[in-house]
Amino acid sequence: MGTNPVHGLPFLPGSSFTDSTKTAFHRSQTLNYRNGYAVVRRPTMGIGGDRLHYNQLSQAELDELANKAPILTYGPLKQAPPAEFVPAHVAFDKKVLKFSAYFQEDVPISMEEHYRIRHVNIYYYLEDDSMSVIEPVVENSGIPQGKLIKRQRFTKNDMGDHYHWKDLNRGINLTVYGKTFRIVDCDRFTQDFLESQGIELNPSEKIPLDPYTQLRKEPVRKYVTPSDFDQLKQFLTFDKQVLRFYAIWDDTDSLFGECRHYIIHYYLMDDTVEIREVHERNNGRDPFPLLMNRQHMPKVLVENAKNFPKCVLEISDQEVLEWYTAKDFIVGKPLTILGRTFFIYDCDPFTRQFYKDKFGMPDLPPVDVTKKEPPPVKQESPIPEDKDRRFVFSYFLATDMISIFEPPVRNSGIIGGKFLGRTKVVKSFSPVDNPIYYSPSDFFIGAVIEVFGHRFVILDTDEYVLKYMESNASQYSPEALASIQNRIQKPELPAPELESKQATGEPMVQGTEESKVQDLDALIDQIHMHLKYNSCKENLRETFQMYDKDESGYVDRETFFKICETLNVPVDDLLIKELIRLCTHGEGRINYYNFVRAFSN
Repeated sequence: MGTNPVHGLPFLPGSSFTDSTKTAFHRSQTLNYRNGYAVVRRPTMGIGGDRLHYNQLSQAELDELANKAPILTYGPLKQAPPAEFVPAHVAFDKKVLKFSAYFQEDVPISMEEHYRIRHVNIYYYLEDDSMSVIEPVVENSGIPQGKLIKRQRFTKNDMGDHYHWKDLNRGINLTVYGKTFRIVDCDRFTQDFLESQGIELNPSEKIPLDPYTQLRKEPVRKYVTPSDFDQLKQFLTFDKQVLRFYAIWDDTDSLFGECRHYIIHYYLMDDTVEIREVHERNNGRDPFPLLMNRQHMPKVLVENAKNFPKCVLEISDQEVLEWYTAKDFIVGKPLTILGRTFFIYDCDPFTRQFYKDKFGMPDLPPVDVTKKEPPPVKQESPIPEDKDRRFVFSYFLATDMISIFEPPVRNSGIIGGKFLGRTKVVKSFSPVDNPIYYSPSDFFIGAVIEVFGHRFVILDTDEYVLKYMESNASQYSPEALASIQNRIQKPELPAPELESKQATGEPMVQGTEESKVQDLDALIDQIHMHLKYNSCKENLRETFQMYDKDESGYVDRETFFKICETLNVPVDDLLIKELIRLCTHGEGRINYYNFVRAFSN
């Protein structure tokens, strides 16, 4: 039954009156269907068609209702339903607290260390409050490392309580299974988590140093090497390192001896020596690979062991004062091993680098030991009768041919006449593939012409030759032009004559003593003009006088040439040869007084 409250009265029992005129008491429709679905609609009309007033409050009424405490009218509020439950293994999944710690381990059986400081990491897993202890692996530590305590809940006391993250902090001791771990630090995540939970962290600490680790970091102590060399160290250092030398054994002084090549191996690992033979094809020798087997080689023996038969027993340290070492094998020096003298002439690159690093020898140049074959010796047959023979040379300018005529001499026993017909004559020692023939510039007074094994000395020329040489002076050497001057000073001979002389170079006395003195003076002047050997005059005279015991002014030919070779006198020069010829008297005696005059001012 509806009521109409009087305006201004509260809607309370006894303050409302029933409208007696109201006849409709139906309720308004609040359920409707739209598109086949039931839709609830908030009513706007009350019972009997009266309008509802709770939707028609004024702003003042709304403000007044907002300022009223609902708890005074409706009582205390009901508690809100709890939030959705999240289990710990989901909330703290993969969230781990990490602490850095160490523990001290006693070492009772070592003289170098009494205890060790071992570093560990303690992990606390928030999802299930379990813990583990892991030691970082150190290479070559010799200690089993890694997981010391597997993941589990650690017991805190005898009552069965377990460690919680609230019990952990920096600067505390954690005892687990009889080992006491000292926590010194934690990572950033652990620090933030504990501070967010209201735990005040202690200051971090430093892990003490391990004495044995610090000892290993110190530089290695240097010990004085004992007098006896460490053979094990030598073996480990120089294993498979061998010095190789190339040597020869020259035995040509003995009967049927020869120069043979060898390879000497020096093993650095034990200071042993091995000598290997070098074989060539068709050398006629058995192919034995070794001349001497690998062994230690004695260098200096004791006095009593020198006569001891070495083939009977191996030589020990009691019989040897000094053994051969690597410093005894030097390129370019001889080496005597078992009575044979080997000359080392080269080595391989490894050996050369070893001597540079070990002994400071920057360069070991190889030595050329190849023997050059001497030139073939010409067969010479000196004939005494050839000293007095005279010949006439004719040189044909048109064809560069030479002819030789020997004037007949009665009762000489030699048939004169044509000695050589017209032909081109090759100079001695000229190459076969490119022969060099005699030319006009090779013919002058004093020149030596070799024709097919016969040597001729030109003594004089005719007037035509002198005029030709004067008109073609550019073709001739100063020595040839000087011979013209000497020829002009001499009286003309009846015919051009030459002296034949074999390869032995036997001298021949020619002309009178007066002409010989003139020739000697002219030759000495010519030597003064073209040669300068004045500095050796005093040495020459003193040396000759030393060998001239009877002060006769003469020395024999052998002594003369020996002194000239010692003082580097150019006896091969044509002028010097002529001077020696003029100074020769008798059989092999030379007047050194006249010879020394050529070297004075």
